[in-house]
Amino acid sequence: MQGAVKSFMLHGNTIRNAVLQHVRLANAVLPMRFESASPAKIEEQGFESTTIADVLKSKGKSADGSWLWCTTEDTVYDAVKSMTQHNVGALVVVKPGEQKSLAGIITERDYLRKIIVQGRSSKSTKVGDIMTEENKLITVMPGTRVLKAMQLMTDNRIRHIPVIKDKEMIGMVSIGDVVRAVVVEHRHEVDRLNAYIQGGY
Repeated sequence: MQGAVKSFMLHGNTIRNAVLQHVRLANAVLPMRFESASPAKIEEQGFESTTIADVLKSKGKSADGSWLWCTTEDTVYDAVKSMTQHNVGALVVVKPGEQKSLAGIITERDYLRKIIVQGRSSKSTKVGDIMTEENKLITVMPGTRVLKAMQLMTDNRIRHIPVIKDKEMIGMVSIGDVVRAVVVEHRHEVDRLNAYIQGGY
């Protein structure tokens, strides 16, 4: 997945630059026809405009589902069972009685590396014993650009990233959520550029 994301980002920029170059050439040849718009304005309206808040909004109710949470005192078995039931790869961990006070995150990777490989019992091990703690977490804010979030996830080799607002956890996005948002954004940008080339602006 990480390799695919890097490839997508590389080729996405290549396609974008090629189309924008075509737009600039068209603008140079036919200045009167496209006088009302410029490639710079088109760029501002498209790429890098989608934020994490947009991603959470598109996810709807699944963005704030209570199943995203578990506590430090829950067993790893219960946490993994919740992941399986809801088809997710990670759960946010909070302290008992403090639902939006982020304590850490537990992922499938934590389960494999710290329980299965080490031969530990998931039913007797607490989530707090194997989670990635808060001070080691990579997080984003609602206003973070999607491409920035993708870069953070790719550079740090993580697939899930918590969203923080006013020191409270308001949701979590996955690499799949981010990739889908970037694909949609690229598709809309290509449509805008095509309309610009054809005189739609």
